[in-house]
Amino acid sequence: MTKEYISIHKLCESYQIPNSFFQELQEFDLIPVYKEAEEPMIEASAIPQVEKIMRLHFDLNINLEGIDVIINLLQQIETLQEEITQLKRRLSLYE
Repeated sequence: MTKEYISIHKLCESYQIPNSFFQELQEFDLIPVYKEAEEPMIEASAIPQVEKIMRLHFDLNINLEGIDVIINLLQQIETLQEEITQLKRRLSLYE
């Protein structure tokens, strides 16, 4: 399975945001940026995450430190929900 990558420059043009936004996202480890190509790129699968971060930052004026906390909390919630689902399945075997 090959991964698709998208140029950060194209994303910035498409979303009308500065290039520095992606540099800041990388500094906070919110998205991985790949620099092996001629220009920095991100995986296409990361676009929904980028859009979520953009909404939090630009629409709700949340700084990147706050976004980092929010993203981590959302990941913890998702992990806990998966664990609850697994436990419910195991419990249903005993009913």
